[in-house]
Amino acid sequence: MDSTTPLPGLSAPPPPGAHALSPGSYDGRLVLVTGGGTGLGRAVAAEFARLGASLLLVSRREEHLAPARAELAKVPGAGPVTSQLCDIRDADRIAEVFDAAVAAHGRLPDVLVNNAAANFPVPSEDMTPNGWRAVVDITLTGTFLMTREFGRRHLAEGTPGSVIAVGASYAWTGGPGFAHSAAAKAGVKSLVESLAVEWGPYGIQVNGLVPGLMPHEDMTADIRTGLDRAPDPDARQPALRVGAPRELGWAATFLASPYARFISGHTLVVDGANWQRRDLVNAPVTPVREQLDRGPFAP
Repeated sequence: MDSTTPLPGLSAPPPPGAHALSPGSYDGRLVLVTGGGTGLGRAVAAEFARLGASLLLVSRREEHLAPARAELAKVPGAGPVTSQLCDIRDADRIAEVFDAAVAAHGRLPDVLVNNAAANFPVPSEDMTPNGWRAVVDITLTGTFLMTREFGRRHLAEGTPGSVIAVGASYAWTGGPGFAHSAAAKAGVKSLVESLAVEWGPYGIQVNGLVPGLMPHEDMTADIRTGLDRAPDPDARQPALRVGAPRELGWAATFLASPYARFISGHTLVVDGANWQRRDLVNAPVTPVREQLDRGPFAP
């Protein structure tokens, strides 16, 4: 193969609606997805629904939940779809969500997908205390509080369960311009590893799941702006393509399935190796302030 021959990259995923697990694999099981009304959370919820799961979607905004309920209820094979408004920083409200799950579905959630998070780009010197707290409290503390309630309920009943926490690859590398989110996601990764050991003896597995670039209609402004600045995003991935949201859903349904019960404390990265990419010659450094179109720092 010479330099003029197009490179194949990683093959495209199967079409929407395909799945690796047997139809009905999640029949009779309830899956709770935080941030499940939009974007990747909704995509993950859809793949559980295709396999027969009942869904409980959690969000702070009803305008996100209502269309998601309607859409996911139409997925062939799906169980009942309900939703609850919840700020996951509120431990008392979280307890009410689990009470509502039992009332509506007659059971505790079997699977918890911690997808809700907060983020925005900012140079660290410009970050306010409130900005730091908002991101860390939702992304890390909220994930802990949801997971703690899930674990406490299953421990009390002596029932097994599976937790999936959506993370980010800069939990390993750091994230210039996103110090608050990177610190929080590093905490989430550590939480996964800690709780997997604590709760494994009781039949509760805990894993992490990291998405790569998976464009969708609900992308945050910073991701959309980054895509606008970088033409041909496929060529900027080692896979020579971006990911499809359903690929994250397939990974999630596997991790919570009977076929992955010996996998716990692991964080699975679904990004076509993009986070491990290194160039032989580094590009010139562009300060974060310049990347975000901010002028010189003024105290």
